[in-house]
Amino acid sequence: MMKKNHITELIPEYLDGLLSQSQKEEVRLHLKECESCLKELEEYKTIFNAFEEEKEVIPSEHIKTNFFEQIEIEKQKESKVVPLINRTSNQKKIWLLPIMKIAASILLLIGGYALGNYQQEQKGNHKIAQLQEKTQKIKQTAMLSLIGNKSASKRIQGVNYIDEFSNPDEAIVAALVDRMLYDENTNVRLTAVEALSNFITSEEVKNAFIKALKIEKAPAIQIIIIQVLVKIQEKKAIIPMKKLLEQNETQPFIKEQIKSSIINIV
Repeated sequence: MMKKNHITELIPEYLDGLLSQSQKEEVRLHLKECESCLKELEEYKTIFNAFEEEKEVIPSEHIKTNFFEQIEIEKQKESKVVPLINRTSNQKKIWLLPIMKIAASILLLIGGYALGNYQQEQKGNHKIAQLQEKTQKIKQTAMLSLIGNKSASKRIQGVNYIDEFSNPDEAIVAALVDRMLYDENTNVRLTAVEALSNFITSEEVKNAFIKALKIEKAPAIQIIIIQVLVKIQEKKAIIPMKKLLEQNETQPFIKEQIKSSIINIV
């Protein structure tokens, strides 16, 4: 069943042509309006194309020719009359030898085919990994570009792009910290705080939150920073909280939040 806002679950079946006509039309209409799902579609196409480019491994004509020639030779040897009178155990072994050779030839062919298939599969996995790495780099470049944009709305869009990264690298974290601490727009700083709160286990991010608590003047952002630091029981936040209590410009409801928060941390 189609999700309310996105059609992610239907994309693989859409590409494979498994949807009904009405579903196809609904997906096409959705893709015209949803950049997120359109981007998801392109990523699926990239991966599918990588699979399609992998050629099926087929034994060469040379290998097949030699194999069948070997079988024919062994059959001719096997067709020779073997006396049935006074057959000794040694003669029985000689009679079994051609069959064993044929079996060995078949095993060699199958083994060679399996090895070639495995090697091609490994190459395919490597290619997909390279495509995924390239995609991540493109996403990172796009995110950093948006974060540095002159438009506040674009910077917010860039910060929200963090959802595309399960494990952002130092460059991304540093860019988000910079927006949280120094962006001139309150909404951009607020969005950066919310984004970084998902990575608060990082010492770099913890220290950035404590620094933000010291310099942030917007009450809405102060509240969120305090709540995040209390949630992780960050004792280093107690001193800057007490300083906020002493400042006349600190809003009364912020002071109340700080008083209860300090008790919870201690």
